[in-house]
Amino acid sequence: MDIQLEKKKGIRKKHIPYIAGGALFLLLTGWIIFGDHSSTLRIDARGISIGTAKSELFNDFIRLNGQVQPITVVQLSPQEGGIVQEKVVEEGVRVRKGDVIVRLSNSALDLQILDAEANLAEKQNFLRNTMVAMEQDKLNNRNEKLTLELETTRKRRAFQQQEKLYRENLIAKEEYLQAREDYDLAIQKHDLIGERIRQDSILRTVQVEQMEDNLSNMRRNVLLIRERKENLNVRSQIDGELGLLDVVLGQNISAGQKIGQVNDLSDYKVEAMIDEHYIDRVRNGLSATFERQGSDYGLTVRKVFPEVREGRFRTEFVFTGERPDNIRSGQTYYINLELGQPTEGILIPKGTFFQSTGGNWIFVLDAGGKRAYRRNIRIGRQNPQYYEVLEGLEAGERVIVSSYESYKDNQVLILGN
Repeated sequence: MDIQLEKKKGIRKKHIPYIAGGALFLLLTGWIIFGDHSSTLRIDARGISIGTAKSELFNDFIRLNGQVQPITVVQLSPQEGGIVQEKVVEEGVRVRKGDVIVRLSNSALDLQILDAEANLAEKQNFLRNTMVAMEQDKLNNRNEKLTLELETTRKRRAFQQQEKLYRENLIAKEEYLQAREDYDLAIQKHDLIGERIRQDSILRTVQVEQMEDNLSNMRRNVLLIRERKENLNVRSQIDGELGLLDVVLGQNISAGQKIGQVNDLSDYKVEAMIDEHYIDRVRNGLSATFERQGSDYGLTVRKVFPEVREGRFRTEFVFTGERPDNIRSGQTYYINLELGQPTEGILIPKGTFFQSTGGNWIFVLDAGGKRAYRRNIRIGRQNPQYYEVLEGLEAGERVIVSSYESYKDNQVLILGN
């Protein structure tokens, strides 16, 4: 007969894989439910820069590179074009207002002067001949008038005689009438010559005035052309220093072409290019300072140019006090431009982390300094040394301010050696 075997109790060998799988499933489930899912990166603490948030006054200023320029620059441009005949003054020489710097020659202008002078001489001769002719006409008219006056007198006397004889019936009526008609004709001729003389006088006066006006205009024209001749001498408009002269002998210069400049060295200004980010905050009257040879000097914004080029706009500063010794055009000063009054705030040192985060978040170290956690913040103003933190940090907290390029999207950094 068959013997029935009793089943063994307990965990058998074949059950071990199932038990291990279940345990692993429970561990994974617990990690998913209760574990920390933040992505973690281990970094070398020796390769990072750490700064401490502190509560201090925030000085709202920016640092600029400013270049010294003369207070005024006057451009040299000839009013008349021509060929460079002589360079009277060289660059860097002090000049006074009215000094000739360059002499030009212009043969076409010389011909214009000769033509104008010839036309003037011709007009003068014409006016002279016309005046002589008018005077001759005037004399002829006077002579004719005298002749007619004599003829009128004789005709009147003859008429009176014929009238007396006719009344005494000594002559025919026809002779009397002819004498009367001759006398009337003489009177009319005398009146006519008087009217002609008056009209000729008015006409001569008008003609002479017109010709004299034309002659006067031609004289002024000749003077203007001679002044154009004088304009071939390019002169300095101010007292100063010839800073640039870009001409060579024999060069053809056109009217209005810039050939150089004269610098007014009675004072100086400083020009600086500023990032367009600050264009709404920079205005006339803002104060600035710079250090030179151990001394501080003051500036103020005189002019802000609205045009933005390559992400920057130009600003002019003038001195508010003493000038540095041996100041020269072209020198560079490092200027601190005050944009506002100092205010209390949370400050962190400037660093390259800003390029990656835009100031929206930062890694904050824990109390032990072994881990750093990503935290959202809000940064306001900045100066060359600090960022002003408006939200997200407290005074005394330490943060990583070096580059975040290699951290990507990690949430936690483990600092090691």
